[in-house]
Amino acid sequence: MTIPGRGLHGHVLDTLGPAITAGEFPPGSVLRTDELSQRFDVSRSVMREAVRVLESMHLVESRRRVGVIVRPTAEWNVYDPQVIRWRLAGADRPRQLRSLTVLRSAIEPVAAGLAARNATPQQCAELTECVLGMVANSKGHRLEGYLIHDVAFHRVILTASGNEMFARLGDVVAEVLTGRTEHQVMFEDPDPAAVTLHVQVAEAVREGNAERAEQLTREITEGALQELDILAP
Repeated sequence: MTIPGRGLHGHVLDTLGPAITAGEFPPGSVLRTDELSQRFDVSRSVMREAVRVLESMHLVESRRRVGVIVRPTAEWNVYDPQVIRWRLAGADRPRQLRSLTVLRSAIEPVAAGLAARNATPQQCAELTECVLGMVANSKGHRLEGYLIHDVAFHRVILTASGNEMFARLGDVVAEVLTGRTEHQVMFEDPDPAAVTLHVQVAEAVREGNAERAEQLTREITEGALQELDILAP
């Protein structure tokens, strides 16, 4: 599906990007812009714009008199939200979900501990609002509504940590949580224990209890890994 506002080059990206990340064009493959323009029925300028976007993600590189080369997987910008989205849409989804959840396990507990020390009253209020929304959408198969508040909760935690590097991971975590929901790697209703843990994290941050906030968040991420063992082994 083409994302509104992205135009013709967006249409090309929505097809070519997932094909590259899924391995349909293995590393070292040569893609010729003339052939791609004909394949997608777009002008060369549109094709060049799409290639520039793929280059910014380090998925490909252009070489004069050769063409567009698919780069080795190790060189991809795996933190790019669009790359994450494409990889989660492919056959390698279970491994990608696990990799990203392990990343969360390493980062988010520390971020929660820092948030307990650094969060502003406004951020504490935002966390409370988020968990109220999560609780309200935690039953009745309302995963889309739950997701909105869940994503917001984790963004606030990362931002409230006061560490700009953690804060920049908000889009990464959002893609993980969104991917789990969109690709049905979630139970029909969120685990009640996990919902309760989020409420308790918000309380710990508000109370300034860094040790408790970190431990509770570690339990959340460990629970997410256990869910993957069941839903995406």
